Amino acid sequence: MTRQQLTRKQIHNILLSAFVCAAALCAANPAGAQSAKQSYSTMAPLEEYLMDRNAEIALARSAAPESISRDAEVLVLGRHGFETAVKGKNGFVCIVERGWTAAADPDFWNAKVRVPICDNAAAARSYLLRSMKTTELVLAGRTKAQVEESVAAAVKKKELPPMEPGAMCYMMSKQGYGGDSAPHWPSHVMFFYSKMDAASWGANLPGSPVMAVNDDELTEFAIGVQRWSDGTENR
Repeated sequence: MTRQQLTRKQIHNILLSAFVCAAALCAANPAGAQSAKQSYSTMAPLEEYLMDRNAEIALARSAAPESISRDAEVLVLGRHGFETAVKGKNGFVCIVERGWTAAADPDFWNAKVRVPICDNAAAARSYLLRSMKTTELVLAGRTKAQVEESVAAAVKKKELPPMEPGAMCYMMSKQGYGGDSAPHWPSHVMFFYSKMDAASWGANLPGSPVMAVNDDELTEFAIGVQRWSDGTENR
């Protein structure tokens, strides 16, 4: 598991505390967790990961309120990686992530995973590049281990940039699918830093709405919000 995936999985466990998530499954039912891993042990045929172009554009835009996503650039998944489907005007970039960048580890190859995310300009120039690199390697036929090693090496060699100041994203879609272990995420926004002390935000303290996960390369802050991108209440 890459550091990026570990961080996402830990944030799943925090944000989805009211749901059945991968870590809970592993702790309570090791056999069930092993079964989930076996179900998606290799990559499915590429066609299963692809979407109708217009449907993917609409799903990607659902990550953020319409006031933001209507002028965002939209990327869709092609046979060799993400490609521009709609040119943007406001610096935001919306995509639909697949399991290899957006799901807990057992769902890495799950072809049903569809997670809308809309990055601001700073995240598009830093965080998004990691997702795009991972996707290119996956579609080039690399194994999961090879993908993880290549991305980690690219970060270490600074072939992939550090998080740019102000990098953040919206993940407010009531649509999409996060995988069998975490089918749907609550509406939230995230902020990315190359490294920051979570305590400086008061994160993870009793009563604080801010959650954070640190690792050697990345700090991610997640803040739940009360409404979905369409304005309806998040329940």
